[in-house]
Amino acid sequence: MDFIKRAGLYLRQKIGRTALITLVMSAIMIFVLAGIIIQSAAIQATNSAKNSAGTTVTLSADREKAFASMRKSQSSSSSSSSSSSNAAPAAITMPSVKIKTAEKIAALSNVAGYQYSNSASVNASGFSAVTTSSSSGGGGQGGFGGSSNSGDITISGVSTTAAETNFKSKSYKITSGRGITAADKNTNNVVIESELATSNSLKVGSTIKVKTTDDDAKTYTLNVVSIYKAKTSSSQGGPNMSDPSNTIYTNYTFAGTVNGDTTSVTSVVYTLTDSSKEKAFTKQAKKLISSSFSLTSSSETYALLMKPMKNVQSFANKIVWIVGIAGTIILALITVLMIRERRHEIGVLMALGESKFKIVLQLFSELFAVLVLSLVITGVAGNFVGSAVGKQLVSQQTTATQSTSTGAGFGGGGGQQSGGGGGSAPSGAGRSGQTSMTASGSQVSNLKTKISAKSMAELGGLGLGIIAIAVVAGSTPIFRLKPKKILSNE
Repeated sequence: MDFIKRAGLYLRQKIGRTALITLVMSAIMIFVLAGIIIQSAAIQATNSAKNSAGTTVTLSADREKAFASMRKSQSSSSSSSSSSSNAAPAAITMPSVKIKTAEKIAALSNVAGYQYSNSASVNASGFSAVTTSSSSGGGGQGGFGGSSNSGDITISGVSTTAAETNFKSKSYKITSGRGITAADKNTNNVVIESELATSNSLKVGSTIKVKTTDDDAKTYTLNVVSIYKAKTSSSQGGPNMSDPSNTIYTNYTFAGTVNGDTTSVTSVVYTLTDSSKEKAFTKQAKKLISSSFSLTSSSETYALLMKPMKNVQSFANKIVWIVGIAGTIILALITVLMIRERRHEIGVLMALGESKFKIVLQLFSELFAVLVLSLVITGVAGNFVGSAVGKQLVSQQTTATQSTSTGAGFGGGGGQQSGGGGGSAPSGAGRSGQTSMTASGSQVSNLKTKISAKSMAELGGLGLGIIAIAVVAGSTPIFRLKPKKILSNE
């Protein structure tokens, strides 16, 4: 009799045992498939977030070297204080990025786009800045560090608000009018925060006036073209930090006009087309700048952002290996017990001249039929198990990563700290890590698990390997005996 026909007859005769083995194999396959689809989904989520977030490189002043220069000046000032008791204290000087240099870097290959950022500090004229009270005292006004030339209004100059990190991450949202665009270059058009607008009865189309903070103050008339709403409008930087609602957005050219330098900007953020060529771009760009400037990549931010997915991917890989090994052992034990109960049947077949190879193929055919049925069951239930396990893993890993980043102070301080006047970083520059996490958080927290043809093919191949090993391991002890020995032991 053909071994395939014998396998079918045995499965039908032992329907209860067949059902039990099917359930066991289905359970093994479900967890293996869960691991495969979670692993595949984690890889897809990682690639999707990477392509969506993009890689950015920020060109700005090297703060470490600026502070080192300030300390050197202070040391020189201290040594000469004996000859001049009225020596002025040393001040930190942050160099600005020349627009011509920035454009040369933008002309390099692998640049998808770039965003200028400029900042200035002015005083409100004819309207009132939003004040924030604090139980620890202090007026709530003044720029970062309480600089004497800091005004109560922060000007954040950008190329476009659409490319600014707060608007990209949707922390800030335009509620009326339009944002700043390239068409606003060399204009006095501004975007103001809703609380500042409400407290001063301003709307789109209104005009406001601001004054520079120097002794020879100049007055500028600004046209309100849009109103934005900040999710966080309360001060986060302490009593000496101005309320974030006092930040108004303009084109970078206006901030340069206020500062008296229209040929430079505070920083430039370049978005790259190919993340893999980031190092090559940085190497080329460094040849065009002096040692007073630094190029900072978003790769560290991206690494932290992707940490939950890497952990989920690693865990899913472990699931596949552990369940695969455990499944092989379980099926091997079941096969051994099954063959021991069929010693007489195997002995008779061998005595009748049936080859051991065909008997092994019969056992393999039986388990293969069970595997096919188990794959059907797995295809129905595996997606639900993978989705449930995947969501739980991502939730745990994302929470752990956010706790770590918060504890480490990742992303910098509040809005005003990154948007202050003078030598501080422009709006968005100091929060690149935080805003990148916010912008891409929805992508890494949403693991789309689904069964694909590739996943089922991988599962089927793994299943074949498991039953092959189980059959060989389970039948070897019996087939080492002669038919006479097998039948005599019955």
